[in-house]
Amino acid sequence: MTIVGILQPGYLPWLGFFEQLLRSDIFVLYDDVQYDKHGWRNRNRVKGPQGPVWLTVPVRTKGLGKPKINEVAINSAQPRWAYKHCQTLQQFYGKAPFFSHYYPLLEQTLVEPWEQLLDLDLSLIRLIAGWLGLTTEIVLSSSLGCEAEDPTQRLVDICRAVDADIFYEGSSGKNYLDLAKFAAAGIQVVFQDYQCQPYPQLFGEFISHLSVVDALFNCGPDSLAYLPGLGPPPVF
Repeated sequence: MTIVGILQPGYLPWLGFFEQLLRSDIFVLYDDVQYDKHGWRNRNRVKGPQGPVWLTVPVRTKGLGKPKINEVAINSAQPRWAYKHCQTLQQFYGKAPFFSHYYPLLEQTLVEPWEQLLDLDLSLIRLIAGWLGLTTEIVLSSSLGCEAEDPTQRLVDICRAVDADIFYEGSSGKNYLDLAKFAAAGIQVVFQDYQCQPYPQLFGEFISHLSVVDALFNCGPDSLAYLPGLGPPPVF
């Protein structure tokens, strides 16, 4: 039994992203699909005294038509974005119990002279996965040669390319997947039903769906214990 997770890369993703990584034997970052301008590829939320605040990486998409994620460049005209993100993290989490444990390497990674959004996202995902003790193999969909125009068929082909017989999919997949195509290929689809498990936070009541760095700064190594979330684990 081989379980594959297939997700678009994100910037400092939330806990649910890493729950799928935890459950998967192989994790495919879906980097050769159309970039969504108002999604999570270049932004995420952290918690400040007044509530959630967005951290957004400036990107260049003008003139590119409908670029793929792996074609999107970081906007070099705004070179100080990373320093601003670092200042925000210092301001919000400087007093968090595990801030000093993770922040130096995170800052070092953020301020590197990144050119492509995918390279930044992938580096951060690998860094955070290591902090969480996750060893799942991560591959890029663009390396697999699966180019079917039909969205479901393309996912089926990716599953076949990595010899997976179980596809662990996000809950939104219920709205668009043609499950008959997976069944015909002998692939079981299991949908994620993730609910954040409350953990200690600064600044009042618990807020879910934040970047995973919120959990890491507040909980340190114990963050892994909150990763599975609430409710029963998925049945494979």
